[in-house]
Amino acid sequence: MDSRRPPLAPAFRSLPEYVRHWAETTPDRRAFTFVDHPAPHSRGVHRTLTWRRLDLRMRAVAARLTAEAEPGARVAVLCPQGTEYVVGFLGALAAGLVAVPLFPPGLPGQGDRLTAVLADADPAVVVTTGASLAGVRELCEGRAVRVLAVDQVPDAAADDLLGPALPAGRPSASDGTAVAYLQYTSGSTRTPAGVEITHANVVANARQALSAYGADTRQVTCVGWLPLYHDMGLVLSVAAPVVRGLLSVLMDPVAFLHEPVRWLRLLAAHPRALSAAPNFAYDYCASTVTEAQKAGLRLDGVWALINGSEPVRPGTADRFHAAFAAQGLVPETHCPSYGLAEATVFVSAARPGQPLRGFALDRDALATGKALPARPDDPRAVLLAGCGAPAGQRVRVADPVSNVALAEGEIGEIWVQGPNVGRGYRNQVRQTRRVFGAVLADATADRQDGSPGAWLRTGDLGTVLDGQLIVTGRLKDLIVVDGRNHYPQDVEATVQDAHPAVRRDRLAAFGVPGGSGERVVVVAEHPRTVPVADIDVPALVRTVRAAVSARHGLRLSDVVLVPPGTVPRTSSGKVSRALTRERYTAGAYAVEGLG
Repeated sequence: MDSRRPPLAPAFRSLPEYVRHWAETTPDRRAFTFVDHPAPHSRGVHRTLTWRRLDLRMRAVAARLTAEAEPGARVAVLCPQGTEYVVGFLGALAAGLVAVPLFPPGLPGQGDRLTAVLADADPAVVVTTGASLAGVRELCEGRAVRVLAVDQVPDAAADDLLGPALPAGRPSASDGTAVAYLQYTSGSTRTPAGVEITHANVVANARQALSAYGADTRQVTCVGWLPLYHDMGLVLSVAAPVVRGLLSVLMDPVAFLHEPVRWLRLLAAHPRALSAAPNFAYDYCASTVTEAQKAGLRLDGVWALINGSEPVRPGTADRFHAAFAAQGLVPETHCPSYGLAEATVFVSAARPGQPLRGFALDRDALATGKALPARPDDPRAVLLAGCGAPAGQRVRVADPVSNVALAEGEIGEIWVQGPNVGRGYRNQVRQTRRVFGAVLADATADRQDGSPGAWLRTGDLGTVLDGQLIVTGRLKDLIVVDGRNHYPQDVEATVQDAHPAVRRDRLAAFGVPGGSGERVVVVAEHPRTVPVADIDVPALVRTVRAAVSARHGLRLSDVVLVPPGTVPRTSSGKVSRALTRERYTAGAYAVEGLG
């Protein structure tokens, strides 16, 4: 049944309208499948919703929510990964309310963030599941909020809500300009900001992603383990398949971390699989999936694998594809991409079927804001992957101080303009004006280019070379020493390659104020498999300092080796350099290595 290509859908203005369309035209096709792994070595238990069933459950939850919340109220989604999460999210949208994609209590290291976001969003209702109900009620104790278990709402409640039409006076999901949900940014030291994403924003971005990855005219299967509260997980595993009528196969992020081959098995089991993962996941698979697990695994049917880290490392793609070449995986499936929550998620992407475009850039030139070519074998070359071309939107690189548009090959802040750019931050007028209201210094030339108006300042640095967007790092993370720019991820790569007792992708390089300028510090975890007592820490510090000095011309003021799990991460899994810096300056780290 599912091998047939779904008919092309008319252009609707909201996700609930698409759900209703597919329920009417292809009711028995599979819409969402959650693959549960209840035991350590489980091969997976599949739970599936058809489009007819999804529509019924969405309307039932929407009907209950309309009775619980006033128009315009927020609905926090604190469901575990699974089909109930999808139903709760879409039910909030169908009710004309504003969804707030979050996670249930208990996520390691994220308790404070969950509390802060709930305080900022001020939801009228929290939706969860029966299994998580007790913990969510405890979290919400003392708050003026109602708690609803999605899986305890009877099907019969759907009779109170027929289609996307709502009682008079409510903002309709079919109104594309209304806010659909708040996408909270990962945040670090401040209260995370909630980006207002409209119905039109998410539909536009879903269509942009489908077009960029060739899924607008092909029958693909979306396979994902990224959390649904994360912008990429939400758009790629929920919005895009809903807009196109595709099957979305979900699994829990924890199930992937415990046994990464589970993800690869799902990719192999579904024709033309389209999936996404951060950079570390590809390295993780390459280093941990055993030869025994590879036996019988066929990956020649994979359509596209999206790498959305900043920046994407060509070496990671090379290692991943070398590890699974015997399983039929071809390098052209790897699609480096760029995006951010303020633009819903997707901005630019390399297209499937095309070779990965790697760029070797001169490190010294990068330090002065220029992207000049270098020999790939030059030890001082910086290797970066091109993130393709914009997907249905405009991108400019501008000087972050003067707002002047820069020429190709000049490093500046990446600016974005398009129908996917959110309305702004909830209740943050000044920050919204600064981030979402940028204007190029030569506004006349901008108007002559065809699209006058405000631009989104991404806070990311990059350039354009040969039609490819190249992301070099975050503006706020840039380390400036003696007038030269150093990218922390570049320093981190050198550190983790210098000594085997530095845990890969679990370290942070940052600058702190010093008496004679900015000092550079590295805080790094050691591997779980290597006790600190077995590490010659002074020798490690000497080796790391020598490698960074030779490659970057930098003196590390301090190198701190800390236990596994000590370097803080954002809710999306990225290392939080800002929070690591804050903890370091507060003296929170026990210095196991001398500075």
